[in-house]
Amino acid sequence: MSIRKASIEELERKMDWNDHVKCWNYASSKVLDIRHHRLKPGENVNAYLLPASGFLYTVKGQAQVLLDRKPYATDQFRLLHGGKGMCLDILIAEEEFEYYLIFYKATIPVPCSQAILTLLENQKPFARSYGVAPQNSIVLFKNLRVMEEEWRVSKSLERLHVNALFQRFVYEVMRQLQLYGDFPVKIALGEQAQRYIHDHYSEQITLEQLAQSLNYSAKNLSKVFKQETGYSVIDYVIQVRINHARELLWQTDATIQEIAESVGYFDRLYFTRIFKKHAGISPGHFRRHKQGEERNEADRLYRWSRSSIVRGKLRKYNGDGYDNHYQLRGEKNLTMYKGLKLSMAATLLLCFALMMSACSTGNLGTGTSNVAAQATASATEAPAQTRMVATIKGDIEIPDQPQRIVVDLYLGSFIALEVTPVGTPELNLKNPYFTEALAGVENIGEYESVSLEKVIDLQPDLIVTGNEEAYAEFSKIAPTILVPYGELKNAHEELAFFGKVLGKETEAEAWLADYDRRIASAKQKVESVIPSEATVSVMQDWGKNTGVFGDNFGRGGQAVYQALGLKPPAKVAEQLMKEQIVEVSGEVLSDFAGDYIVLTTDTLTLADLKADPIWKLLDAVKNDRVYIWTHDRSWYFDPIATLSQTEELAAWLTGEK
Repeated sequence: MSIRKASIEELERKMDWNDHVKCWNYASSKVLDIRHHRLKPGENVNAYLLPASGFLYTVKGQAQVLLDRKPYATDQFRLLHGGKGMCLDILIAEEEFEYYLIFYKATIPVPCSQAILTLLENQKPFARSYGVAPQNSIVLFKNLRVMEEEWRVSKSLERLHVNALFQRFVYEVMRQLQLYGDFPVKIALGEQAQRYIHDHYSEQITLEQLAQSLNYSAKNLSKVFKQETGYSVIDYVIQVRINHARELLWQTDATIQEIAESVGYFDRLYFTRIFKKHAGISPGHFRRHKQGEERNEADRLYRWSRSSIVRGKLRKYNGDGYDNHYQLRGEKNLTMYKGLKLSMAATLLLCFALMMSACSTGNLGTGTSNVAAQATASATEAPAQTRMVATIKGDIEIPDQPQRIVVDLYLGSFIALEVTPVGTPELNLKNPYFTEALAGVENIGEYESVSLEKVIDLQPDLIVTGNEEAYAEFSKIAPTILVPYGELKNAHEELAFFGKVLGKETEAEAWLADYDRRIASAKQKVESVIPSEATVSVMQDWGKNTGVFGDNFGRGGQAVYQALGLKPPAKVAEQLMKEQIVEVSGEVLSDFAGDYIVLTTDTLTLADLKADPIWKLLDAVKNDRVYIWTHDRSWYFDPIATLSQTEELAAWLTGEK
């Protein structure tokens, strides 16, 4: 999609600044708010709707500023103007960015001549966007700083002075616009690319496709874009997507899957990986962090909104009768959950325990019979048995025979050992490979955003997790064993470890012996019919692009590469096993396609692939060597799922299925 020629001409058309000044001469203006902001490295302003017409004046640092997706490259002392309702985005890289915002309302008093009304309609001076690099920047800065200081006093006389100073500020702006004009006169290549990305970030965007849309070579676009923005095209796309995802995580109750799809990622795990890489924490942890921050800061939001558009809300312009009270949110760094909020059930339980304790204490002086009874009960009560387990967090004391276990990532090993937990994340409850074993198991939420209150309600005596970010909170509830994903490389390591944790070493050995026998049988069948040099690709349809997987990220990777010992295409084998998941476009799909393809898709059929201009060229598609299954069967990679998938894929490869 290319930018319309008419749009470019419209953006390139210069304003008649004499007419613009005439409109201001006839206007009655009033300052509504003045704000001074400092964005730290990595902080952004995303999709902020201007509550009124306003000037933005930058005084320190560099950033990419967009008004209604029209990009402006700004550095120290640049002035921008935008109209009410325009969308403001500020993207910064590695340095602090400081700026002022002045919101105002300007009207033309009536009655006035028709000529002025016509001029106002044609020029729209208070509603359009423009920018200038002021030559006498210090004059504007000093005037603006005095205005901001007076505004904070918030008294009638000072407000009168602010409005007078605003007239002086507008005069200086108009004078410099007449002398030096607005910018940019022409949309640069990098700015066109940025605008396209902001309009289409939820779609598949590649360097080649973007270059074609803008009528440039990919090599030239890549070079120019890097020079103008400091980012590669793909890194810029990712940053835009992650910024939108952060807003949705904070401001909505949409699931992580829904948010991932809305910003262009159809695979939740891949989205989680990208988000964590660029935001520093997982999507679920980010959401909990912001929710905890809102609770802790609720009593200060209004006061803070007076001085920052990055945090809190824009306040109403009190006393002026205007309805400009849009909201704006942003980020802060606060410790998540300074204290756990107990559920009603847990609170009642605590109260009951305290009441019983008080009753027992009160009875001590009533006679010796109660004391003797209590002593006898204490003597006959068996002490709780515990033992130590070595973990990456050190030795953890756990019950010798835990009865109420909450487990997130490693549920399959527990089911294999015939241990049913009391709670697990929602996705585990949908595992088709052992659904019947999960009767009565409680849903504790999404893996990335577990409900701590639900976990507390379940009163676990042991928690087993692969979520490093949740460990600190889990360990406040019950003894917690942390095993980060990837620490246990295969079914043998996983079953052996949890057999030891649960005191079921014998059961683990027996299960693994059966596992090995069935895997060996499946592998022998495959080797008898598949050439040793044959390659297999594990893929998932992501709409306009495709995910390709290694041997430890699900979609059948464990079954294909670990259990059956098959090989990926040699050209990409090292990359796949290192990165585990690679997103590829149609242009390079053939490089990742093996002689056989195991494809996860909920919509495509082999007939669809044969009709597709890219897929139909692959040998695996031509020769009907594509196995298609849905995500509900391919996503899981626990030992039970891996065993079942191995036998299923072996049956397909050998022609039995």
